[in-house]
Amino acid sequence: MTEAVQRLVGFLDAIPRVLLLTGAGVSTGSGIPDYRDADGAWKRGPPITGQVFRNDALQRARYWARSMIGWPLLAGAQPNGAHLALAALQAQGRITRLITQNVDGLHQAAGSTEVIDLHGRLDTLICLACDQRSPRSVFQQRLQDDNPDWAARTAVALPDGDADLEHADFSAFTVPGCTNCGGMLKPDVVFFGEGVPRERVAAAFAALQASDGLLVVGSSLMVYSGYRFAVAAHERGLPIAVLTLGKTRADELVDVKIDASCGEALTAAVAHLAREPAC
Repeated sequence: MTEAVQRLVGFLDAIPRVLLLTGAGVSTGSGIPDYRDADGAWKRGPPITGQVFRNDALQRARYWARSMIGWPLLAGAQPNGAHLALAALQAQGRITRLITQNVDGLHQAAGSTEVIDLHGRLDTLICLACDQRSPRSVFQQRLQDDNPDWAARTAVALPDGDADLEHADFSAFTVPGCTNCGGMLKPDVVFFGEGVPRERVAAAFAALQASDGLLVVGSSLMVYSGYRFAVAAHERGLPIAVLTLGKTRADELVDVKIDASCGEALTAAVAHLAREPAC
């Protein structure tokens, strides 16, 4: 075993009930880009805020045009070794719950159950007027039907189904409304600058309360919505391990920092742990 795998196995062997918190680094192996570099800085400008999405029609059209081009990559993404390994850890009974900051649904596709999607899911839309939820796949077809001149465009993929169309003119792009009431449709995700719904936060803290340690995988924890769980675990005196490439906001709080590829380290660790009983 490499040193990284040894440290990960040692942490998982020592903690009977581990809570998992995952971030974008888990999904990069599935071809989905992440937001931050190894120093925790934005690779590009910050994503659109919820306030701008609601109040600026041109920026909303820009969001949906880029999403129309970027969605097929995210929709077609498949779980990678990191997702499969984390599902295996759950099947081995080594974890209490999985909280993810990702919005791609790949943990569930890999077989993980009772996942707390902290920031929601991109494959579902919500109407801001009547609260009706609908599949993103159906809306994709409506976008293409209403904007045939855009359908053949291609662009560099960006995080969370976005695409780089920075110099395009979005003024004529048509954004369909809710089929039930005509209201504004929004991905059922927490946009930058928005708060996580209270019930999800409560469920996540309850999962932390029922755990003996916290393992963070693929997250820099630069966003407070995830960082707060590391703070809470530290305040409770729970051991914390972080497996990710680069620095994190919680480096001073963690007991075990593993700077390694998520997929490779997790796959090797799970294979080793499968040969011994869970604690």
